[in-house]
Amino acid sequence: MDKKPKVIIAMSGGIDSSVAAALFKRAGFDVIGVFMKFWAEAGLDTKRENKCCNQDAEGRARKVAAKLGILFYVLNVEKEFKKKVVDYFIREYKVGRTPNPCVVCNKEIKFKFLLDKALELKADFIATGHYVKIKKEGRIYKLLKAKDKNKDQSYFLWKLGQPELKRILFPIGDYNRDEVEKLAKKFNLPAVTSIKKSQEVCFVLTDLEKFLKKYIATKQGKILDKKGKILGSHQGLVFYTIGQRKGIKLAGGPYFVLAKNSKKNILIVTKNKKDLYKKEIKANEVSWISGKKPGFPLKVLTKIRYRHNPAAATLSEMKDKKYKIVLNNPQRAITPGQSLVFYKRNEVLGGGIIN
Repeated sequence: MDKKPKVIIAMSGGIDSSVAAALFKRAGFDVIGVFMKFWAEAGLDTKRENKCCNQDAEGRARKVAAKLGILFYVLNVEKEFKKKVVDYFIREYKVGRTPNPCVVCNKEIKFKFLLDKALELKADFIATGHYVKIKKEGRIYKLLKAKDKNKDQSYFLWKLGQPELKRILFPIGDYNRDEVEKLAKKFNLPAVTSIKKSQEVCFVLTDLEKFLKKYIATKQGKILDKKGKILGSHQGLVFYTIGQRKGIKLAGGPYFVLAKNSKKNILIVTKNKKDLYKKEIKANEVSWISGKKPGFPLKVLTKIRYRHNPAAATLSEMKDKKYKIVLNNPQRAITPGQSLVFYKRNEVLGGGIIN
């Protein structure tokens, strides 16, 4: 008798990972559910719980695991999450950048600890409910956009490489969201169909400004226009990001954040939206899904933020592991610290950090 393939799936208590677990069970896998507990700031009037893995979410994941008759573990990774994700988030804001914590969490926490657990439990694969696909061509595993382009999460996974992809399964990538909802009802999964996913930073219980004030010393500085004229004062550079309109509090606006000079503690603003459009980007910390650098110059489609429509560009390598990206058409509010992800049609080639 052939041994069932064993898969460890990250279960969040939401619809996507719940349906993914049910699909594996139906397909005859030996399925083990893992719920991860992440760090969150201490709240004043609220319980100290991360929004994406609170007690309610754990309860839902447990109910789904019980319904499916699968083993279920809770993995506490608060300490590692604080060190790898939260401390990184704070460091980036300190130096004037706007980071994307989800990208770091996926690489350094979710998939790392799932793979560690897979080794411990002698599992063949790990899995999540991400909307993304993997395709093997020869010896190379390719990361592809999901069938549901509106839900596609490939942007957040550009840091993954061959060691991870050869062990990962993404069963939801071949379904649209409405198909996933129908499957949840078909499998009669308990209390997961109506859960709304938060779009905020999961470990921030207060608002972001209060969180940053708690961890970063801020000081007032000058607000200048692009010609160097003093227009007023800001409350701290960490509270502003490129393209931002709200919170500048200058008469005669609206004004938009054009740039930040961290060394001089200066905020530069503009009234002209056209000033926010740029054609050239510099990036570092670039990695490639294949594990090998392509030939340059390389024509790519690139996303400068999650909900951005991919823009045609030419990528070239510079010194000191830095890259230059020249866009065919200028794009609005290119923000240091955000992920820059490179595509060839539906395939993710890799990505880097905008600097």
